Formats: sequence, structure tokens, C-alpha cells
Amino acid sequence: MRTSLLRILRPEITVKFFAVAIIFFNSGISLRSEDLRRALVQFKVHFFIQGWTFIVFPSLIYLLVSLMKDGPFDKLLLQGLLVLGCMPPPVSSAVILTKAVSGNEAAAIFNSAVGSFLGIFITPSLILLIVGSAVDVPVTSIFLQLSLTVVLPLCLGQAIRRRHRMWLERNPIPFGTIGSAILLLIIYTTFCDTFLQTDTHLDFLSLISIVFLIVILQCALLGLIFFITTQPWLDFHPTDTTAMMFCSSHKSLTLGIPIIKIVFSGDPGLSVITVPLLVYHPTQILLGGIMVPLLKEWMYSVGRNRYTMAKHV
Repeated sequence: MRTSLLRILRPEITVKFFAVAIIFFNSGISLRSEDLRRALVQFKVHFFIQGWTFIVFPSLIYLLVSLMKDGPFDKLLLQGLLVLGCMPPPVSSAVILTKAVSGNEAAAIFNSAVGSFLGIFITPSLILLIVGSAVDVPVTSIFLQLSLTVVLPLCLGQAIRRRHRMWLERNPIPFGTIGSAILLLIIYTTFCDTFLQTDTHLDFLSLISIVFLIVILQCALLGLIFFITTQPWLDFHPTDTTAMMFCSSHKSLTLGIPIIKIVFSGDPGLSVITVPLLVYHPTQILLGGIMVPLLKEWMYSVGRNRYTMAKHV
């Protein structure tokens, strides 16, 4: 049933291209141009997200794997964890979740796009440095894919908004509902794709162990990012914190799997190496969904406290 439905949905096309394009078109048409322009110069937010994605995250994973390498854990799974740490940020989930929590959507869009383009070059280099595998990545085709699914829909949405802004404000379109529906499609197809990896020869204990480890890892990362970005001396706005939590802790399946398949082409352990990313991706979306109402409540309480303090000044 799942296999036949996947054939109908064709996730390699509908999710990889159309779903991502709709997400960025949705953001482009719903975001105010001034918000997007303001986000472009939020360099502190950008440096944090990209630095965490390509420096801090891989370093933490490397440290974790170094502590686990002498244990009973499957060596290919540990290699897969190292590869996971090198992955670029996602092009869709972080944007949808940031929008759902009323966070800094413009910053999430900018960093998802920039991180994806940087990942074309940085991710293979990190894998070479940390894991020791290298191969030529088809930069042109990936660059073209990102341009068509991220940049073009975003610009098209912005162009339509600038031309029909008054009509859009008089006739509100349920952009949030559209984004949630697309997210459900991504979750479903990702889960199906994960569990249809029939050539992945892993025992049940190893699979449960990696799922448990990734859930703990993501919770720890979200907590650490939240703790750091809410420090008063850093002066991040709560909306920035939510964007940084999702953009910094999430990893891209859309770009990640093709890069892994290219880098480890012909490796008999390829299917096992992909497991950590295949588990990480749906887990980050599910945990993000759980975090949305909690972060909304936190942002509301912070705003209420600031308003109360301002009244007494």
C-alpha cells in the first residue's frame, strides 16, 4: 500500500522539486519585502546559524563519535553520524516551523538558501576532512536545482506580492495551512522512504539505539542553542532565537542523500551510512512540531514581560 502510494506521489519529484518550490513561493508571496530586506543585514544571526551548521555541529558530532568508537556501536552507523554532522541546513522544514511559531521567517529563508548553496562546496570538503572520502560533486546540477526550487519561487512570490499587495491584504490566503499540508506530505514520504530501505541490514537493537541517540542529540542541541541565544549579552530577539533553533539544528535530506550517494558510490556500507540522516530528518520535523506551541507560549510570555516592564519605566 505504502509502496503503491509512493509511486503515485513520486516523492523524488513532488517533494524534491514541487513541494520545496511551493514552500518558498508561499514565503515569498506572504513575506513583506521590508522584512526580507531587514533580514539580509542581520549578520549576527547569519554568522551564528552558518557557523553552528558547518563548524560547531560537525565538531560536536566528531567528539561524540570519538567517545563512542571503542564501544559496541556499529562502525558504519558511527561513520553515518559523522557524515550527518557535515550536512547543510534544510531548504524547507526550518522555514515552515519558523513560520508556524511566528519567528523570524525572513532570516530562516535567507539562511536556508545560503546554507544550501554553501553546502554544495563545504559538505563534501568536510566529509573529506572528517571521514576521509572524496569525489567530484556535480556542482552545476545541484546549483541549478536550488536556483529553480528556492531562489526563483521566492523571487516570483515577492514580485506578485509587490504587484498585488493590496488585493492580498484584502483577501488573505491561508498560507499557514498550505505550509502545514506540505510539511505533512514531506513527513509521510520521508517516513515511507526511510522504512522502505530494504537493503539496510541492521539488527533491531542497532536501529533502536540510533533512533534513541538521535532523539537525545536533537533535544540536547535544541536546548543548547536556546540557552546560548537567550543570553542577554547576545541581544537576540525571541523571533531570532526560534529561527536559529530550527535552522542550526536541522539537516537537509534533499541535498544530503544525493551527496552521500555520490561520495560513497560503490561503498558496500552505503545503505547503513545513510541511516542516521534518514532517521534524523523525520525526527527533526516531529520534534519541531512538538516545539511549536511551547515556543509560541515562550515568545508570548517574553513579550508580555517586556510590555509590563516598559509600562513601569
